[in-house]
Amino acid sequence: MIGLYRAPCVTAAQRVPVCFRVGHILRARSPRLLSSRLNTTHAAPVAVRTHADESGHIEAGPNEAIFFIDNVFPLKLLWLRPIAFLNPNSLFIERIRKQINLPSIAAADPLSTVERALPPKIFTQITEIIPRVKEGGAFIKFSHVSGASKAELEHELAKYLKENPIRPWFNPFGSAGAALVRGRPWIEDLYRLPSSRLKVEFLPTSPGGGAAELTQETLYSLTRRYGKLADIVAQPSESKLLPRYAFVDFSRARYAVMARNCLHGYVVSEAEGGGKNGTLLKLTYDQKTKTHWIKDWVFGHPRIVIPIIAALIATITVIIFDPIRTFFIKSRITPPLHLQDNQVWQWVQTQASKANDMLSFRRRGGVETSEMRAIWEDRQRDIQQIRNWLIESTGTFIVVQGPRGSGKQELILDEVLKDRKYTLLIDCTPIQEAQGDSATINAAAAEVGYRPVFSWMNNISSIVDMATQSTFGAKTGFSETLDGQLGKIFQNTANALKQVALDGKNKDEKDAQMSDDEYLEAHPERRPVVVINNFLHKANEGEMLYDKLADWAAAVTYSNIAQVIFLTADVSYQKTLRKPLPNQAFHSVSLRDCPPEAAKRYVLDHIEPNGDSPGLKENEKEYIDGLDRAVEVLGGRLTDLELLARMIRSGEDPEDAIRQIINQSVADILKVFIIDVNSDERHWSAEQAWFFIKQLGEKEENAALRYNEVLLSGLFKSSGETTIQALEQAELISVGTLNGRPSSIKPGRPVYHAAFKRLSEDKVLCSRLDRSTALQLIAAENENIAKYKEELKVWGSLPKQPSETTQRIKWLLNKLVTSQVKIEKWEKESEAAKKVLQSQY
Repeated sequence: MIGLYRAPCVTAAQRVPVCFRVGHILRARSPRLLSSRLNTTHAAPVAVRTHADESGHIEAGPNEAIFFIDNVFPLKLLWLRPIAFLNPNSLFIERIRKQINLPSIAAADPLSTVERALPPKIFTQITEIIPRVKEGGAFIKFSHVSGASKAELEHELAKYLKENPIRPWFNPFGSAGAALVRGRPWIEDLYRLPSSRLKVEFLPTSPGGGAAELTQETLYSLTRRYGKLADIVAQPSESKLLPRYAFVDFSRARYAVMARNCLHGYVVSEAEGGGKNGTLLKLTYDQKTKTHWIKDWVFGHPRIVIPIIAALIATITVIIFDPIRTFFIKSRITPPLHLQDNQVWQWVQTQASKANDMLSFRRRGGVETSEMRAIWEDRQRDIQQIRNWLIESTGTFIVVQGPRGSGKQELILDEVLKDRKYTLLIDCTPIQEAQGDSATINAAAAEVGYRPVFSWMNNISSIVDMATQSTFGAKTGFSETLDGQLGKIFQNTANALKQVALDGKNKDEKDAQMSDDEYLEAHPERRPVVVINNFLHKANEGEMLYDKLADWAAAVTYSNIAQVIFLTADVSYQKTLRKPLPNQAFHSVSLRDCPPEAAKRYVLDHIEPNGDSPGLKENEKEYIDGLDRAVEVLGGRLTDLELLARMIRSGEDPEDAIRQIINQSVADILKVFIIDVNSDERHWSAEQAWFFIKQLGEKEENAALRYNEVLLSGLFKSSGETTIQALEQAELISVGTLNGRPSSIKPGRPVYHAAFKRLSEDKVLCSRLDRSTALQLIAAENENIAKYKEELKVWGSLPKQPSETTQRIKWLLNKLVTSQVKIEKWEKESEAAKKVLQSQY
């Protein structure tokens, strides 16, 4: 519905309130506000419509003119129209406006803008005001004296506005403008938002007539008066669309609104270039297609843009997340709550770690210390040596080497570092055993307290990289390799370690003027200690991780940021650690199984912390004898001794306990090394593992096999050293060294000697594996014989045997005889083993 300003037929003495209608909104206006502007001499009746005609057009009479005033309503707030309670046509606004009729705020009302924008001469002759909210203006129809020039009226109005600019509240930097409506305006309420582009269609003035396509010069002369033009785009000449059209681009949407409302329905005469019958103009808003030049440039230059984006993302990540990650790593090194020094917390940990004593509140103070006292007394020299190394300012590693279960971690954390405030433990086992890059990154981050970590982003970035490379031929650089991600984690850890080491630097101290490097070198006791446990665990499956750790450890050690202690079971650790520190001698300690006396005291401290062992009281001599035999079988391996102590404390006899431990070891050996051997996953065969089991089981308890003699065996000719290293990693055997070279082979754990002996006494198992070994050796010798025969065949094919070939032929014949003798021997052993398998279960 069209809103109208009604000026009823009144005399000067009979004035009634004037109503302003916008859509469905009626607002009563004060007659006092308008009376000052009205000319009392004008009292003739005026015919006024209450709504627009059915076509939606505004018609002007013979002595009437229509002006369009812009900047009456906020044009740039039209996006609020879809919101119901902000729509000017909504009932909510209507109810509010009906309650407001204050002349004091008229300056902020659109009507006041119309009133002040018109000269008094024109304002007194107004017959209609039709607001156009969505176009930010209003149509003003007024009557004028017969014969008056509309152009003069337009000039007078423009001059008045120039001398008295009207600046509405929503646009204080712009003023209201007015222009004469030359065409036949179309008042529509369609949802067509104004834009800076107008589509001008050229229509005939009468049905069936012709229309001329206006030139750009003609369009310019018609539209330039309403505002600055940006461009005029004519319809392509090859286009067959009718009616013909052209696009007129204004520099501002406000100018396009004025042109559209003033020229729509205008008939261009022949004199103006409209053709013989004239041309009717139809103007509509056209949403100008944005060029998106920024987006086009970005997508058109991926080799430039992608590295820039990658650099920005990396920079933002460093600025925002790196300080957070460093804080969490520092919290891991220096816990904000030192609960480990709290006696209540220590008691809770002790109770929770032992399920059978969790609900028992009897006093157990000093149990943990007494259990390990015998071991620490035996290793007191090593403990003191490592402590001395930690207070030295030598830039090298400390390496504690020993078999698994020898107590390396307990020795360092519980004894050597028990008085050190800042320590960081990194366990290589979960990192090495993680499957996939994301899991490895998460495991490494968890070990040092690095968070937040977005490991899943690496997979997405890799996909983006692949897609971008296939599309544009260049990688984005978003994804990083596992090596790069680990480098970031360890770099943040190094920063956190340095901050922790420098926390003690006080300005009041005598060395406060020192640089950071000088301070760290002068105070080795302030440096945090990094303990890298299980170093070289499954080293053959992930050399990259250990090389990365070694390089990082060398960097923090050489920079005096931290002191690094490596705990490893691999005797060949120097090969990896020599790479980052080739000119440094390592401080190393080799831990072996504890002696029998210390092992016995360790077990006794576990099973009778308060001297209340029931077995010891009932039969002391038999109990001690059984315990001696059990300790002799288990040797000095702490994990086995602790298992024995737990079993005895639960009520087992020492003899029964050691029997169960041996049985369990036998079952584990059979499962891991004999029965469930997969050639794709294991680097040994069942026959090679059985060779060590049988040979070591037949020897005395402390006897060992010669390393080089084993390599001479037929089972180890092809990949002997690789197989021995794999079996050592799996803890079936342990390799002893002499002057840095491998020299002897013993069972991987002392209890394995008893297990080997029991397995070698199993006739059925022994016969099956001996027969399998014999068949494998026979097959190898048959291959050798085939080679000898082929060479002899070549020599025999010669027409005459040269004398020089005699020695070679004799050597081949001797080799053939030797192989045949071996085959006959192994066949006899195979037949004997076969008879056992056929007669026994």
